[in-house]
Amino acid sequence: MKQRLLLSCLAVAVSSACYAETETFPDPLGPSQSDFGGTGLLQMPNARIAREGEFSLNYRDNDQYRFYSTSIALFPWLEGTIRYSDVRTRKYSNNPDFSGDQSYKDKSFDFKVRLWEESAWIPQLALGKRDIAGTGLFDGEYLAASKRVGPVDLTFGMAWGYPGNSGNISNPFCRMNDKYCTRAELNDAGDISFSDMFRGPAALFAGVEYQTPWHPLRLKLEYDGNDYKNEFAGHIKQASPFNVGAVYRAAEWADLTLNYERGNTLMFGFTLRTNFNDLRPALRDNPKPHYQPAPETTGLQYTAVASQLTELKYNAGFNAPEMLQRDNTLYLRGEQYRYRDSREAVDRANRILINHLPEGVETLSVTQTRNHLPMVTTETQVSSLRQQLEGYPLGQEKTLEQQRVEPVDFSAWGRGYRIKESRFNYSLSPTLAQSLGGPEGFYMFQVGLLASANYWLTDNLLLDGGVFANLYNNYDKFNSSLLPTDSTLPRVRTHIRDYVANDVYVNNLQGNYVRRLGQGFYGQLYGGYLETMYGGVGAEVLFRPLDASWALGMDVNYVKQRDWNNMMRFTDYSAPTGFLTAYWNPPQVNSVLMKLSVGQYLAKDKGATLDVAKRFDSGVTVGVWAAMTNVSKEDYGEGGFSKGFYVSVPLDLMTISPNRNRAVVSWTPLTRDGGQMLGRKYQLYGMTAEREMPVGQ
Repeated sequence: MKQRLLLSCLAVAVSSACYAETETFPDPLGPSQSDFGGTGLLQMPNARIAREGEFSLNYRDNDQYRFYSTSIALFPWLEGTIRYSDVRTRKYSNNPDFSGDQSYKDKSFDFKVRLWEESAWIPQLALGKRDIAGTGLFDGEYLAASKRVGPVDLTFGMAWGYPGNSGNISNPFCRMNDKYCTRAELNDAGDISFSDMFRGPAALFAGVEYQTPWHPLRLKLEYDGNDYKNEFAGHIKQASPFNVGAVYRAAEWADLTLNYERGNTLMFGFTLRTNFNDLRPALRDNPKPHYQPAPETTGLQYTAVASQLTELKYNAGFNAPEMLQRDNTLYLRGEQYRYRDSREAVDRANRILINHLPEGVETLSVTQTRNHLPMVTTETQVSSLRQQLEGYPLGQEKTLEQQRVEPVDFSAWGRGYRIKESRFNYSLSPTLAQSLGGPEGFYMFQVGLLASANYWLTDNLLLDGGVFANLYNNYDKFNSSLLPTDSTLPRVRTHIRDYVANDVYVNNLQGNYVRRLGQGFYGQLYGGYLETMYGGVGAEVLFRPLDASWALGMDVNYVKQRDWNNMMRFTDYSAPTGFLTAYWNPPQVNSVLMKLSVGQYLAKDKGATLDVAKRFDSGVTVGVWAAMTNVSKEDYGEGGFSKGFYVSVPLDLMTISPNRNRAVVSWTPLTRDGGQMLGRKYQLYGMTAEREMPVGQ
């Protein structure tokens, strides 16, 4: 009966498509989110992927589950979803001393890949996988096809595993090999599972999403591929395989949803969204310098230079700017602190320099530094710059003659005109540490204030320290005393409750010796209290060719664990730790950085950490990382391996004045001891960001 009803629905859909015009109907609101997070219908997915850069926060609630999820369209063809599921009918564990009355939490990751794009007559096709890393409560995969016909978006697909539990058709792969006839019910927490793909029960599903004439409202109808007889939450009665729902666009950034599912269950929730490609900085109060060239002089004139240096610092954003003329070149050096795009700073500096140009200068040489390390020099031919600023006759436009070269060091020629650097710096900033989905509490966090100060003894030797004041945290729920039975690893991170019990402590106190070694090599030596939990000594070297898409670094460290009862002392635990790290920014996808670190972790386990980060047009970066080590799942404990997710947001998206600072919000599912790296404050790859080729070149 169910199959006949499904086929009838499909026949209506196909008939509608046959009479449709060849042009596809635009979707003014874009794809909506499903109950599980990620674009879709209600319980079932579709083949749609949101516009690249769309980031959604989703919440759905019914009698059995609460779903918290984030979904992002990383590319036009790839969507990723991270989900926390609250199983309201089950306890986290049978030990009330450990997890109290907390309900069971499940963490999972989904992805969807577009196989081909919709055309006038061919639907869009996508392959998706649910619950790739977790216990597999909702583990499944699907093939979905979606076709837009006027205001109606039609979807038809086949699902395996959880979304195909009704088994309304025979699994076609089962006929090929018996291994596809069965599927594991649950995996161990933290497992990444592809071995069960296309195994077990299979089902057809279908659905319709209708854009009503009233634009804020969309309606959904789907035929469910799941019968809910094998739920972890307990048997759920399904009175009907049809689910219906409505999506109301309350604002450009918010959707409200109300669904009636299984013929007996209300599901409600909301979606908050933004697009990381569309975010732009606030209005600037710092216009570019006007091109107003003065008559050329026989050399740098003090009065003009004083004005230029002030503009170079406050308009072009060069801290401690220094100018010097030699032969036919005018040199500028300084640390660019204001603009994320280095081209903006160089352009402003060139405009300032050309307005009071000494006689005979043919080249402008602008060198950017970072932490006193020379990064890159941009050489610009004065004649081409002047022509560009004055404007070309129509049809005679020319390219600006400009190139990036290895940094020029003119210190051997003596001191130029400069604004003297302040060698002492300080800051006060709020901090947030957090983890999600632990047995003791779903959300555990610490907020506080970090007061930092540093002093440059020389151009290469830095003294740096920070004092942290704890404002509030709920890590008192963290039952660290029970964890040794869960893992056999040394407790290198799970003493976090003991550390955060200190109201005020020295967060770090260290000395760093940094130096450019030449030929693309940079190095540093460091020692002291390097982070909250560890102190010691170490060294790092980085090879980063100018404008290359790759870099290679190595760090070696010997550290001791700081005593949480007296933060100025150490415990007996010590460890050598270090990594060989490769960085790669593929030219074909210039906005993606892949980082692979191989070495030994704090718990003396050995393995590799992969970090993949996508940078959007606004500068917002979204990254995921995972560490796999030689420690067994039994020794590691719950979670199986270390993993996390982070979003890095440029602060100039929220401030009137431009700046290069960023705020990082990170989520770590569980605090465990395997795959843990030293949290050094100063790392050479971040310190040498100016050597990356600017986006768009």
